[in-house]
Amino acid sequence: MILSDGSKAVQETPASGELERFLAAHPDVEAVEYLITDSNGVLRGKWAPVESLKKAFSDGINFPVSMYGLDVWGREVMETGLHVETGDRDGFCRAVPGSLRIVPWAERPTAQVILTMHTERGEPFDGDPRVCLAKIVDRMKEAGLTPCCAIELEFYLLDPKAPPMPNGMPSPVYRATSGPSPQNMYALEDLAEYRAVFADIWDYGKKQGLPVDTMVSEAAPGQFEVNLKHRADAMAAADDGVMLRRLVTEVARKHGLKASFMAKPFIDVAGNGLHVHVSLLDAKGRNIFSDPTSGEVKLKHCIGGLIDTMNASTLLFVPTWNGYRRMQPGSYAPTTASWGYNNRSVGVRVPASPAEARRLEHRIAGADANPYLVLAAILAGMMEGLEREIAPPAPIVRNAYEEPAQRLPDAMDDAVRLFERSEFIRRAMGVEYRSLFAHLKKAEVAAFEAEITPLERMTYL
Repeated sequence: MILSDGSKAVQETPASGELERFLAAHPDVEAVEYLITDSNGVLRGKWAPVESLKKAFSDGINFPVSMYGLDVWGREVMETGLHVETGDRDGFCRAVPGSLRIVPWAERPTAQVILTMHTERGEPFDGDPRVCLAKIVDRMKEAGLTPCCAIELEFYLLDPKAPPMPNGMPSPVYRATSGPSPQNMYALEDLAEYRAVFADIWDYGKKQGLPVDTMVSEAAPGQFEVNLKHRADAMAAADDGVMLRRLVTEVARKHGLKASFMAKPFIDVAGNGLHVHVSLLDAKGRNIFSDPTSGEVKLKHCIGGLIDTMNASTLLFVPTWNGYRRMQPGSYAPTTASWGYNNRSVGVRVPASPAEARRLEHRIAGADANPYLVLAAILAGMMEGLEREIAPPAPIVRNAYEEPAQRLPDAMDDAVRLFERSEFIRRAMGVEYRSLFAHLKKAEVAAFEAEITPLERMTYL
């Protein structure tokens, strides 16, 4: 099977005897960290003795389903209907096959495993973001298609020990350079300055089975990007994104730094994005976009679907109040439902590549978005385009910020309104999940609207 980057895929198979093999290879493991990704992309869970792994791989570990009804601060949102009004019932979280890994940064021998929620009847719980993605992947499988995906993740490294910035924000790390600005895009010396950090990301990633690919110093002081290799398994690619975020966070902590995936931590420099590369493989493992007769047509239908559903899906790509500050003209964060060939100012880019590696790059999501929901929205949009044969608008050739195109919502309350009214979201994720996620984000909007900012007080008091 050939992936969209031209390499051969490793076939993903269900784990057989995974727990036994892991314990035989790591007999000194004492504890396990259970990891669950909530609706906001925040990792939650618990620590437990290693003996509990047998339960995790069979009946499951008990957790309240209300975990998926928490806002970004971890507070209950009663409107979701998942809390005390239903008795705050438990679900059963079972280990995801293939996700049992050693925790290389832990002080004592520790394992980690990803969990996914099931109901008392043993059915997947519809409020789990992994289940949302699984439904879309199954729909594609029925159509004879396998999505091949890779994630690129941007972040800032901050130094808590350095003098803070004038607004109180921690200072980003960077190597001072000559000239009027400390920016030094793609600078090898900035990577070398933090060689120990990136060496640990690489080494620990290898120990955890993460397909870490390239690393680069990005567009602002202290901003970096780590790319992951393509997977012919969308769920595994989303798992990779979640685990990479955790890995970078823990490595930074080990080195006395803080990693931030905040979409727009600094107003005057670039924000952090989560870019997704996607191609579709047929039943024989061939990239359908590379077919000399039908590839271009199918590519454009997928793009048409993504453009048509982009406004409705923006809340999944940009799920935080802060994320809408990232979407500024000229910032390389798209502001329109647009596409183009080899153009980084658009929402959907067709990268320059050989025919066999033809793919789409979806550039809208912020680094703080939930990878499962981001991939679910992208793949559902592509399927919408294929099934309805949606023709895209003309590609943007030059600067998309200066071209007429459909504007994306530029405020969170607008994105919520579009999301909760969308028939596409209802078809793709179900009316229950549409309601659940909309209520969570409404609560977040209300919290921010209830705050008086320091600038307002300084100006008007």
